[in-house]
Amino acid sequence: MSAYTSTVSGERHRFDSLARLLAAASPERSGDRLAGLAASSARERVAARWALAEVPLTAFLAEPVIPYESDDVTRLILDTHDPVAFAPVAGMTVGELREWLLSEAADATALAALAPGLTPEMTAAVSKLMGNADLVAVARKVRVVTAFRSTIGLPGRLATRLQPNHPTDDPAGVAAALLDGLLLGSGDAVIGINPATDSPRAVRDLLELLDGVITRYSIPTQSCVLCHVTTSVDLMERGAPVDLVFQSIAGTQAANASFGVTLDLLGEAHQAAQELNRGTVGRNVMYFETGQGSALSADAHHGVDQQTVEARAYAVARRYDPLLVNTVVGFIGPEYLYDGRQILRAALEDHFCGKLLGLPMGLDICYTNHADADDDDVATMLTMLGVAGASFVICTPGGDDIMLNYQSASYHDALYLREVLGLRPAPEFEAWLGSIGLLDERGGIREVTAQHPLTAIGKELAA
Repeated sequence: MSAYTSTVSGERHRFDSLARLLAAASPERSGDRLAGLAASSARERVAARWALAEVPLTAFLAEPVIPYESDDVTRLILDTHDPVAFAPVAGMTVGELREWLLSEAADATALAALAPGLTPEMTAAVSKLMGNADLVAVARKVRVVTAFRSTIGLPGRLATRLQPNHPTDDPAGVAAALLDGLLLGSGDAVIGINPATDSPRAVRDLLELLDGVITRYSIPTQSCVLCHVTTSVDLMERGAPVDLVFQSIAGTQAANASFGVTLDLLGEAHQAAQELNRGTVGRNVMYFETGQGSALSADAHHGVDQQTVEARAYAVARRYDPLLVNTVVGFIGPEYLYDGRQILRAALEDHFCGKLLGLPMGLDICYTNHADADDDDVATMLTMLGVAGASFVICTPGGDDIMLNYQSASYHDALYLREVLGLRPAPEFEAWLGSIGLLDERGGIREVTAQHPLTAIGKELAA
């Protein structure tokens, strides 16, 4: 294990491992402080960044931050590394990679070709040397396109997840939130419900509810009930209308075990969903959620800082060619990301790292009610991530999830972002909105009357 050193203002700093160096170079966040991994001072953080800038990228292949023998995510990262894709940057240091990523040479084609050659630790390392504007500028150049019934990630597009959660999974309550979202042009990434219970019967009822609406109104989108992957596998075997298989994932074997999942189980679910062949324009069938701090909360971080562990989760996601990946960036609470500033930084890092690794990254731009954040922070994050080219964002009625009890972006927030940045929905969904009279002459969402055909959704389900 190598030691890394740097001298700042005459003071020599030593970092005994690559994991320790990465942790000390991280921007301040409460989770790393809680874990005892954060830099002891601003000077030490600067020293760590100077040292990190000089680390060859090949060091991340030679010195895994979590041992190969004890962690299947490490084995996945190293065993699937593509040396041919890595070759153009193989002679670079972390600092040189930063300069190249910000150059004109790193265009969309070059970045797409590079993705299989990067490891999560490399992307985490270079992000620690970047300011927020750098993270936006580079991520904006990356395009990752996926498809099921709608196409996600095309240039000039912003998709949304319509999240009609209800505390008791009441069909009328779900229908009201669903109708609200559709009438405001939301739902082209997925209509996704967090169920109040993981009961197979309750999950199946929600799947059938969503499938009925999508089928009856010919909506070019996909549904997902965010149950445990084992529940999805069981329901697929029983003939339930499963479009996307969901699972929360993390960046270590132990953290994934705390979620009750293994890489083999995810592979089984991926194969089963593909065999259903329910997509019409694509075969991306997985939906993953992640979030900084999950490994630490499970005491499964192995002394690695929370952002680097988060990036490792993207290697897990990448293996299964997902339709959607999002970081639920502020949901885990102020113990891990204390305030709006830390949540914003984490959002930009996660989006940047996921995109560089070739993932269709979106975000739940959110905060819990005990965090030092507010709706203005949501607006700031939403705008910056829109500029950065996020594939999709999660939207809830009024920005308030009454089942999960946290604050997120609203359907109206997504309309704001599309308007100010000139973004449009997924093409198939946009065509559907036009066909039912929801688009005005400028391409915006038209106000509708109670006689619009879509309003029947609420009436039918309430009855």
